[in-house]
Amino acid sequence: MKTMTRQTVRELVLENPAATRVLEQLGIDYCCGGNKPLDEACAAANLPVEEVLARLEAQACTPAQVANKDWQKESLTSLVEHINSTHHVFVRQEVPRIAALLEKVCGVHGANHPELLRVREIFGALGEELGTHLMKEERILFPYIAGLEQQRSQGGAAPASCFGSVQNPIRMMMFEHDNAGHALRELRQATSDYAIPGDACISYQTLYRALQAFEADLHQHIHLENNILFPRTLALEES
Repeated sequence: MKTMTRQTVRELVLENPAATRVLEQLGIDYCCGGNKPLDEACAAANLPVEEVLARLEAQACTPAQVANKDWQKESLTSLVEHINSTHHVFVRQEVPRIAALLEKVCGVHGANHPELLRVREIFGALGEELGTHLMKEERILFPYIAGLEQQRSQGGAAPASCFGSVQNPIRMMMFEHDNAGHALRELRQATSDYAIPGDACISYQTLYRALQAFEADLHQHIHLENNILFPRTLALEES
């Protein structure tokens, strides 16, 4: 057990992808903060490490979790396609939907709940950043990764690029991921962990549920890139 507590959160979720559900529920950062040892991550979240270990062990014994795809074993091209078709599509669908909900809820409740105005500001900036971020991945980084994998599978050299080593765009994407993670934390702080006030209407409740779902999806999205896609791509370039 002591060895497990000194494993990084990233190592734990790579060994057991379904563990992300438990970590998400407990509020432990497994994407941007995935390099922390588990005991340090638990301390940062004010959680007893024994309780977290028990939850992780219980989850590992649940048969329903074994069907999760192991992206460490799939091709990089398949992983890129999954990120595009699942997480990128989700972001593009949800950003305008949540923005519209925010406008409606701010108009009705903003006077009594000024924190909503801060939420609108944070989410608006996050949505704009993500739009540019997704475009850079889809037009530049992801096609390069697919080309690199194809070339290596045929014994060829890495394809030419406008950015030199793939380390350069990956470094920028990870910096932007850190910014997105900071925005998610700010949203949680502004909403007191999405605590729904007593006077909240259905739209208000729907907004907070949508923001929580957006957070969960973005955590998984960043995890797949930071902890699996990017390290495997760097290793492939160096091979």
